[in-house]
Amino acid sequence: MKRRSTVLWFVVTGAIVAVFLGYNRFASRPLERKSDTAAPVQFSNRILRYPAGAPQLAYLRVEKAEAWPVPALEPLNGRIAYDDNVTARVSSPIAGRVVKIGAQAGDHVAAGQPLLWLDSPDYAQAMADLRKADADLRLKRLAFGRAKVLFDGEVLARKDFEAAENDVHQSAAEADRARARFRNLDPGEAGRQEFALRAPLDGIVTERQANPGSEVRPDAPAPLFVITDPARLWVIVDLPEKDLSKVRTGQAVAIEVDAWPGERFSARILAIGDVVDSASRRVVVRCELSNAKRLLKPEMYARVTPGAEGAPLPRVLNSALVTDGLHTFLFVETAPGTLEKRRVVLAYRGHEASYVKEGLAPGERVVTAGALLLNAELEGGA
Repeated sequence: MKRRSTVLWFVVTGAIVAVFLGYNRFASRPLERKSDTAAPVQFSNRILRYPAGAPQLAYLRVEKAEAWPVPALEPLNGRIAYDDNVTARVSSPIAGRVVKIGAQAGDHVAAGQPLLWLDSPDYAQAMADLRKADADLRLKRLAFGRAKVLFDGEVLARKDFEAAENDVHQSAAEADRARARFRNLDPGEAGRQEFALRAPLDGIVTERQANPGSEVRPDAPAPLFVITDPARLWVIVDLPEKDLSKVRTGQAVAIEVDAWPGERFSARILAIGDVVDSASRRVVVRCELSNAKRLLKPEMYARVTPGAEGAPLPRVLNSALVTDGLHTFLFVETAPGTLEKRRVVLAYRGHEASYVKEGLAPGERVVTAGALLLNAELEGGA
């Protein structure tokens, strides 16, 4: 019994010692890790220097300050639209049934290329009228020729000769009318019995509202095809009445859309409306936009910023600004890990970004996230 108690005492004592040693071993690890990650910061006037790999650098976002035109106004709401100067909304001039489709949405078509063919009674009637008019004109010309021979031989009275001559003029006029009507319909290939609806200009088919077998009519509310040049677009802006004096024809504007965040497209004011909408108190402004890369699409919503006169200035996000009393400061990265607190003078301050007139050069790298933390460290170490 005594021997069993001794063994039990050794087991309990060994367990206590093992627990104590394990606790000391694992409890000491966080202290060692903490001492390894401490990153010293050196302060010198308005300059912060961090060693490579300092954890503070992970909380910063540094971006290059690009030179942008200074806006004359806050961004205005607008929308991308077709340029009507290079856009055709094609409808059928006659009623009929679609026999065949000649172009699909997205196809490039040339001027005069058939878009679809119609089986149309109106087209057949126009063709019959032309043939009838031509036949009647030939008959009247033959009759006039006989009348002239008889009149020259003094066999036919003058009034009968003049009547034959008048019949020829009337038949010629009717033939010209029927021919013009037929030419206006543009019949398509020679000998084809169906009416061919043709593209009036070169471009891309962006919309198609016709299907084989469907009935079409001239008074349809929507066009059968929309053909346009997608490299040229308009931007339509509703300008508040109070800002009318800040825009002019030919003024440069910047376009931004949600589909391409961070990218700005250049446009120019083409026309300013002459009438103020009585309900909204706004004026319609139309801008022309080059879309060579075809990134923008009609009916996109856009933010339109009219530019002011003068040279472009560095643009920074408002999150980069630090206000100290009456002055404004930025943190500029002069070297990797070296950040300088620099006083700047703003030319324009908007809701999202500001433009620096003095104190910053285009292309310099600015802290756009974490500037307030840097300012707190700088003040705490001063």
